[in-house]
Amino acid sequence: MTPATAIGRRFSRLRVSRGPRALVGATVLIASLLLGSAVGASPAVARGELANPAAAQKRDAVITAPMRTEGSSIIDSSGTPVIIRSVSWFGMETSNCAPHGLWSISLDEGMASIASMGFNTIRLPFSNQCLAQSTTSSIDSTKNPDLASLTPLQLMDRVVAAASSHGLAVILDRHRPDSSAQSELWYTADYSEARWIADWTMLAARYASVPSVIGVDLHNEPHGSACWGCGDASVDWRAAATRAGNAVLAANPGLLVVVEGVERQADGSNTWWGGGLADVARAPVVLDVASRVVYSPHDYPESVSHQAWFDAADYPANLKTVWDDNWGYIARENIAPVLLGEFGTRYESASDRQWLGALVDYLDRNGLSFSYWSFNPNSGDTGGLVADDWVTPQTDKLDALAPILPGATPASTPTVPAPAPAPAPAPAPTPTHVPPTGEPTHPVEPSPGSGAADSVTARLAVQSEWSEGYVAEIALTASRPVDAWTISWSDPTATAIDNAWGMDCEVRSARITCRGVDWAVPIGPGHDARVGVQVRAQGAPSPPVEVTVGTP
Repeated sequence: MTPATAIGRRFSRLRVSRGPRALVGATVLIASLLLGSAVGASPAVARGELANPAAAQKRDAVITAPMRTEGSSIIDSSGTPVIIRSVSWFGMETSNCAPHGLWSISLDEGMASIASMGFNTIRLPFSNQCLAQSTTSSIDSTKNPDLASLTPLQLMDRVVAAASSHGLAVILDRHRPDSSAQSELWYTADYSEARWIADWTMLAARYASVPSVIGVDLHNEPHGSACWGCGDASVDWRAAATRAGNAVLAANPGLLVVVEGVERQADGSNTWWGGGLADVARAPVVLDVASRVVYSPHDYPESVSHQAWFDAADYPANLKTVWDDNWGYIARENIAPVLLGEFGTRYESASDRQWLGALVDYLDRNGLSFSYWSFNPNSGDTGGLVADDWVTPQTDKLDALAPILPGATPASTPTVPAPAPAPAPAPAPTPTHVPPTGEPTHPVEPSPGSGAADSVTARLAVQSEWSEGYVAEIALTASRPVDAWTISWSDPTATAIDNAWGMDCEVRSARITCRGVDWAVPIGPGHDARVGVQVRAQGAPSPPVEVTVGTP
């Protein structure tokens, strides 16, 4: 992604009719949170596709806990059916332990932009590692003078308060156990299930008297060995979600318990990480407190990773059946509400545009809640809803989302003064969202003798740089099937790799060498893979950067 060269149009005004309301937490004081008028839920769906059309009623008030469900509807403290229109603002799950972009904008500016876009909720990713740390990083103290010295947990309090002051509810998302990478299961060797549940219990109690905290997303994107209702306690995600959900509700019975799907379903089919919920029909999550479960798949376009349905002759018309079978039936049959927990795109290819158009229509027709990935522009696979300056709205994406964001403010004059240009503080952005893909549903086998060196081209673009390093994105395109690849480039000042996604990298003899891993291999013919790296160095190499492609 090329850094923006100018500050563009901002949204025209903050929403109106805001008033103060004191909120006191059970174990901490979060006082005088300003509850703004939230974006209304979507218009009633008149096309007869909703199991419960009342879920699509429009609201002009803030969504607040205690929350509950009724069939496919989500009901808030006023007893009104609501549509959750959320966006993820990530960073508290990374090594920075802070929402990204606070090196460029203030927390209040970010919340004002999100509210103006038409969202009524923030999905806030975090890691258990960050909850235990004492410091954050990458917060510009001149733009956020009251935040830089806080612990991550204290910062989370401030994020909740800032969201609430702009009429935004909050869903807490346990995105990762530690801050380095996404895990298949809800526990790892270093972060046990007991710690996962203890941290959730602590957070549920901490925000028990804060009505803007409405839900908990128990674990982001179960995949790999994670199963649904298979009976093996070590990998049975449904059973683990039941245990954690009951612990959360024992501490705070007014929360929604958001349960994602798995990658591999009982019938042998594969879908996105966290995307498979076909087995809910035979084995739903049943909690001690009834009417709290919301099911939450993830769905992405072809540019993120290839899936079989993108090759269908009737694409994109076939997507409705894919979604119905994997998760849409849950709402259509009035089993429980569905919140599409992640979806996003750079919105560059025709296929991606078709996918997003079909998905927006599906959400609108069925009155489903959702959370877009992401507000951040530094998501390596999808980009965000603002440009690299963290100010300029991505109007093409917002226009595509307009049917499900009916409360958006027109993009014209600035909502808040644009921040003055300033050098990026160190450390720089850490775009560590691991793209939410699993193995393709039909892995491509390489032809005999084929190698990456003569089958893959690689283009490196520096996304951002500062005095102590840079972030680069590499786009790889395969001309024929490739099951493994390496890339390397010269960088005489590089000393270490701070982060990488889609590849493993090392610095040796003034050269950076990376090999494809996870979702970035294999690469099918004619398909792209976008990977990235954060390098510790004395600035970035001068373009163009010659990238050598090879095989491991």
